[in-house]
Amino acid sequence: MINRATDKVMVPAILAVSVLVPVLVLILMYLPERYDLLGGRFNNFPLFHAVLNFFTAVFLILGFFAMRVREINWHRNLMISAFSLSAVFLISYVISKISNEPVPYGGEGVLRYVYFFILISHILLSAIIVPLVLFTMYRGLSGEIEKHRKIARYTYPVWLYVAVTGVLVYLFMAPYY
Repeated sequence: MINRATDKVMVPAILAVSVLVPVLVLILMYLPERYDLLGGRFNNFPLFHAVLNFFTAVFLILGFFAMRVREINWHRNLMISAFSLSAVFLISYVISKISNEPVPYGGEGVLRYVYFFILISHILLSAIIVPLVLFTMYRGLSGEIEKHRKIARYTYPVWLYVAVTGVLVYLFMAPYY
């Protein structure tokens, strides 16, 4: 069981990371110039990000079902795997924003509206999911199961939505990369 002394460190740390991550991504999106961090333009970031999002969604769904059948070790391992893929995604996404110019969406008609709805909801929920995931993981790994369950009810559908819409954004954008 976790004690209050640990909460005094972890809660402010989670809140700080939850603010810093979206601010960093926003800053990187509006850099006046790009920097070649990988020694050559790497055009496969979008596909790599879609694959990470796809497997994150798969792990989330499997983790949900593992929890439903009381396979707690499987649930924990699958959720840690989903978290790990999300962390790799975030690092890779930051590198891609530093390295590559943004690519505009070229679709027209109703697909343009659908794309922007998916994109905007994805972006907004991506910022919200950071503290939700961090608190959910912290409460679960620290043994605070009741607090973990309460927040996981919100975290799971939002995280799954962000992962799935990440794949959808790639599919909409694939012709323009």
